[in-house]
Amino acid sequence: MTFTIPIDNGDALKNAETDSQRTLYPYVTGTSIVAIKYKDGVLMASDMGGSYGSTLRYKNIERVKAIGKHSLLGASGEISDFQEILRYLDELVLNDNMWDDGNSLGPKEVHNYLTRVMYNRRNKFNPLWNTLVLGGVKNGQSYLGMVSMIGVSFEDNHVATGFGNHLARPILRDEWHADLSFEDGVKLLEKCMRVLLYRDRSAINKLQISKITEEGVTVSQPYSLKTFWEFQAFHNPTAGAQGSW
Repeated sequence: MTFTIPIDNGDALKNAETDSQRTLYPYVTGTSIVAIKYKDGVLMASDMGGSYGSTLRYKNIERVKAIGKHSLLGASGEISDFQEILRYLDELVLNDNMWDDGNSLGPKEVHNYLTRVMYNRRNKFNPLWNTLVLGGVKNGQSYLGMVSMIGVSFEDNHVATGFGNHLARPILRDEWHADLSFEDGVKLLEKCMRVLLYRDRSAINKLQISKITEEGVTVSQPYSLKTFWEFQAFHNPTAGAQGSW
């Protein structure tokens, strides 16, 4: 939803093309991103659903992208705003490459840049409706951080957005450790994504696991998880609930 702010130029209002517009509510959104550090780099998981309101309208949306040589970006929230952020980052990486000085932007620099962009747009009362996860590896150092739609940012060994912040983080706090192998890291992310699939109505059973190491970025082909829907609580979810429902 958008609304128009008329701009008075003296005698009359400017035409509609010059009116200022604000996004009041996102249209097509993606749900949780879950990311962890492991011994060789960073792993990131996302499903491929795009919800139009409460309708799972799109089922083939990639929400994790490589940024430059050293970074990997995942996003929850409004898909069109994520595309706008990717356009900003394309310009940033291109400008960095044009210096041709043998250096390139690392994940910490990209994370700081995104923090400033999100906070700047928030201060203009025209935020980008995304929560971003930025991971990467440079000079042997793994990096993982998050930025909210109002510019709040932090670094951690594991992060999650959306419902994942409530349902996946407790699992990660219990089971994550710094020496995770790639295989164990993937199993941990799949466990988190399976819980989200059971509990988040916007999640779909089609996900990608992405990794970034010193060698570069690898994004898996989409695949589905094995699920089990015969739990007793699933058969009668309102048993014991209070109220007329």
